[in-house]
Amino acid sequence: MMEPGAPVCDTCGEAVGLKPNGELFVACHECNFPMCRSCVEYEAKEGRKECLRCSSPYDEHLLDDDADQNPPGGSRSTMAAHLSDPQPQDVGIHARHVSTVSTIDSEMNDESGNPIWKNRVESWKDKKNNKKKKGAKNNKTEQAPAEIPPEQQMEDKQPGEALMQQPLSEIVPMSRNKLTPYRAVIIMRLVILGLFFHYRITNPVDSAFGLWLTSVICEIWFAFSWVLDQFPKWSPINRVTYLDTLSARFERPGEPCELAPVDFFVSTVDPLKEPPLITANTVLSILALDYPVEKVSCYVSDDGAAMLSFESLAETAEFARKWVPFCKKYSIEPRAPEFYFSQKIDYLKDKVQPSFVKERRAMKRDYEEYKIRVNAMVARAQKTPEEGWTMQDGTPWPGNNTRDHPGMIQVFLGNTGARDTDGNELPRLVYVSREKRPGYQHHKKAGAENALVRVSAVLTNAPYILNLDCDHYVNNSKAVREAMCFLMDPQVGRDVCYVQFPQRFDGIDKSDRYANRNVVFFDVNMKGLDGIQGPVYVGTGCVFNRQALYGYGPPSMPTLTKSSSSSSSCSWCGCCSCCCPTKKKKAELDATEVYKDAKREELNAAIFNLHEIDNYDEYERSMLMSQRSFEKTFGLSSVFIESTLMENGGVPESVNSSALIKEAIHVISCSYEEKTEWGKEIGWIYGSVTEDILTGFKMQCRGWRSIYCMPLRPAFKGSAPINLSDRLHQVLRWALGSVEIFLSRHCPLWYGFGGGRLKWLQRLAYINTIVYPFTSLPLIAYCLIPAICLLTGKFIIPTVRRKIIIVNIGGR
Repeated sequence: MMEPGAPVCDTCGEAVGLKPNGELFVACHECNFPMCRSCVEYEAKEGRKECLRCSSPYDEHLLDDDADQNPPGGSRSTMAAHLSDPQPQDVGIHARHVSTVSTIDSEMNDESGNPIWKNRVESWKDKKNNKKKKGAKNNKTEQAPAEIPPEQQMEDKQPGEALMQQPLSEIVPMSRNKLTPYRAVIIMRLVILGLFFHYRITNPVDSAFGLWLTSVICEIWFAFSWVLDQFPKWSPINRVTYLDTLSARFERPGEPCELAPVDFFVSTVDPLKEPPLITANTVLSILALDYPVEKVSCYVSDDGAAMLSFESLAETAEFARKWVPFCKKYSIEPRAPEFYFSQKIDYLKDKVQPSFVKERRAMKRDYEEYKIRVNAMVARAQKTPEEGWTMQDGTPWPGNNTRDHPGMIQVFLGNTGARDTDGNELPRLVYVSREKRPGYQHHKKAGAENALVRVSAVLTNAPYILNLDCDHYVNNSKAVREAMCFLMDPQVGRDVCYVQFPQRFDGIDKSDRYANRNVVFFDVNMKGLDGIQGPVYVGTGCVFNRQALYGYGPPSMPTLTKSSSSSSSCSWCGCCSCCCPTKKKKAELDATEVYKDAKREELNAAIFNLHEIDNYDEYERSMLMSQRSFEKTFGLSSVFIESTLMENGGVPESVNSSALIKEAIHVISCSYEEKTEWGKEIGWIYGSVTEDILTGFKMQCRGWRSIYCMPLRPAFKGSAPINLSDRLHQVLRWALGSVEIFLSRHCPLWYGFGGGRLKWLQRLAYINTIVYPFTSLPLIAYCLIPAICLLTGKFIIPTVRRKIIIVNIGGR
C-alpha cells in the first residue's frame, strides 16, 4: 500500500521509494523531479542520463548506493550494468502507466521551454520503438544465447508461447486415389462431348432443320450446365479442428475465459404452421450449449407477433432452469429434449453416476408436463377471441393486429437475474417482435434478421452471430467451438465472413424418396467450393462475423487501384463507350462498384484510426469520419453506430439496461431502415426470397472467404418435408429466388467485377445456382422432340443409307 503523502513518480505513477539507507530516493538534485528508481534505471539503460524536467545530468553514483547490498553473481543494478547487460524481459514494465499522468503536471515546462508531458510522451514512444527494434534484431541475429544461458532462456519463455504456435484447424487434402480418377473422368467426358458436338454440328439434317437446330441448342445448354456444375468441384478439401487446443488457449485455469461471445438468432412467423414445441426445442438446445453461459445470448424473432409464441417462450424459459443443468451435468446429446427422449439407443452408455437414472426419469416427467402446458396453449390459440387476446394483467395483447403493432422486446433470462435449479447463471433469452405498420415494406425473413442484428448490437453486441431456423436444433453441443476454431484463429479467421455447417434432417425414410438429404450438394459440391473461396450460405446453421454483415471488407483486402477500376476497358482506346457501345452499361456498373468500394475503404480507414486512439472525444471522432455518412448507412441510432466500431464486440458496463431496451425498441421500428443501406449493402440483402444466396454472394464479392465445417457428429438437425406437396413448394421457392437474382443487379454474370475479389470458379458456382431453373425449358423441349419426330416422320440425326450389292455367283 502506498503511504499517504508519499511522493509519486511522475512517469509511472508509483511511489518513488527509499534508498537502502532509508532516505528518500531523489533522481535530480537540481529540481527534485519526482522519479522512481525503476524509471531512472530504464532511462539510463536507454542512454538518457539527464533529467526530464531540467535536462541536468544525473549523478554517476546515483544507482551505486545498493551495489554492496547485492551478492556476487547476482543481478547488477548499477547504470553501467544496465548499459552493458540489457534484460529484455524488464522492458516496458512501467511504460503502461504513462496514461495515468496528471493533467496539472502537463502544463509545467522545463528550462528550455519544452513541456514536460511532451518529453514523457516522446520518451514513451522511444521505449516502444526501441522495444520493437530489439525484438526484430533478436529475431534476425542470435546474439542473446551467447550472453544468457539456454537454461535461463527456457525459464524466461512464457508457458503459453508454444501453445499459441499450435494450429486450431488444418486443411486435409482429398486422397489422390479418389481425386485423380474423378478428374480423369471429367477430362474424358469433355473429350467425348467435343467429339459429339463435332459430329452433330457437321452433320445437319436438312429435311428436319428446325428439329435438328432445337436439339443441338438443348444439348449445348445441357453441356454448359454440366461444366458449371463440375469445375467448381475440381479441388475439394476436408478440414479438421482441434477443440483441445482451443480450450487450452482461451480457457486457461484461473484466468477469465477468452472465448468470443456469440449471439444466436431464431426466427419464426406463424406458431400454427411452425409448432411452438419445435421452436422451444431449438431454444433449449441453444441454452444448454457446451459454451460459457456469459458468452451466449439467444434472440427469438416472432415476426407474426403471436401471443402464443410469447407465452410458450415464457414456459420454455421456466423449463430451461431444470433442463440446462441436467444437460451439462451428464453431458447428454442432443440437448433438445424432444429428440433426446425419443432416441432408440442405450441411454446408459458411458454414464457412471448412480443418480443419472433417477434424475433422467424425473426430467422426462417434467418435460412431459411442460409439453402438456404448451399443447394446451396451442389448443386455446386455435380460435381467436373477437376482442383479441388479453395478457395476464388484463391489458390487450399489442400484437392482436399482426400488420399494425408496435415493437416488442422481453428479456426472459440473463439480465433478469434468473438462475437454474443449481444456482448457476443462465444464458440470455430475448423475445423480439419488430414494429409493423401499413405502407411499409418488411422484407419477410431478411427484414426480421436485420432487426435482430440491430437489437443484438444494442443489447449484447457479440462479434459473431449464429442464425438458425426455428425447426433446426443444435445436435452437437460443441458446434460453436468447432466454428471458433476457424473464426478465432489469428491466421485463418481474419478474412472469414462465415462458417457454414451442412444441413442434416430427422424423419427421412431410408430410400429418401424426396431427396431431402442432398448428398451431392452438401457432401461434394460444398467441399469443392471450400477449396476455392468457400461454400455458399444456405440460410441456416451458419456462424457470421458481425463486421462482414456491416458491409466492411476483410482486413487483408487489397487496395483498389486505378488499373483495377479500368480492367474492363477496351484494348484499343482504353474506354468502353466510344468504340464499344455495348459495354457502356457494364462500365457504368463497374464504376459504381469501384466508387462503393472506395467509400467502404474510407470507412475501414476511419475505424482503424479510431482504434489507434486510446481516449478520443467527440471532436476527435468528428475529425476522423462523418457522423452523417454513418447515419445514412446504419440509421439514426448513435448507440448502434458506436457498436459497429467495436470489432471485438461488447457494450459498456455502465450503461443503464432500461436505456438500452428503449434504444433497442427504436432500432426495430418500421421506419428505421428508410434511406439507409440496410438490405442493399449491409445485413441480409433484399430483393429475393432466397436472401441467403444473395447475402453470401455480396460478402464474397468484397473479398471475404467462407469455410465449410463438417464435424463427425452433425452440428444441427432440422425437419424435412415429409410429403410431395411441401417438397415441391420448397423447390419452387428456391427456383423463384434464383430467377429473381438472375433478373436483379446482383446477377453473378455482371455484378462484382470491379474489384476482382471473386474468384472465377466461385463465380461459376454462383452462376450455376441462378441458371439451373432455366434448364427446365430445354429439358421440356428435348423431351417433346422424339414425339414430334414420330408424328412427322422426320428425325434429328442423319439417316444411314445402306447400299445393297448383288453378287452373281455361279453365273446365275
